[in-house]
Amino acid sequence: MIKLNISKEEIDIFTDGSCSGNPGPGGWSGVIIHDLISILTGYETNTTNNRMELMATINVIKLINPRININLYTDSNYVKNGITVWIHNWIKNNWKNSQKKEVANKDLWLQLYDLNNTYKINWNWVKAHENNTYNNLADEYAVLSMKNQKNYNIENYTTTNV
Repeated sequence: MIKLNISKEEIDIFTDGSCSGNPGPGGWSGVIIHDLISILTGYETNTTNNRMELMATINVIKLINPRININLYTDSNYVKNGITVWIHNWIKNNWKNSQKKEVANKDLWLQLYDLNNTYKINWNWVKAHENNTYNNLADEYAVLSMKNQKNYNIENYTTTNV
């Protein structure tokens, strides 16, 4: 995976995941606002919505140079609270949740935890399906990727490498 060529010191990223059925076919998307507007998506044939929310954040963060400050916006309380609050107790309790059960999606949480410790990320929650252009765009492409089971890579609204 290549890193995006970004000249800014700080960027905004909006992520979203989508799933038809839970489990079912899923898609994820990230909108990266930097010198351009970049959109990256992916899909899985049999997954859950929570996994798609996590995959969106993980895959998009990996594209960014760690020296760049990231303002990450998600409409998933699961992702935002998981990485900023819950994960500390999960680790302390040997990856057991408050009900003493195994934490779901541990494989992805471990990846996100490593990224969160490597990158400078300011985590933000936004309400889904409201008047937020970039959150709505992330949702639109997550759903498109889920429905078409296809990856999209778009820079400044021009499709590349599809």
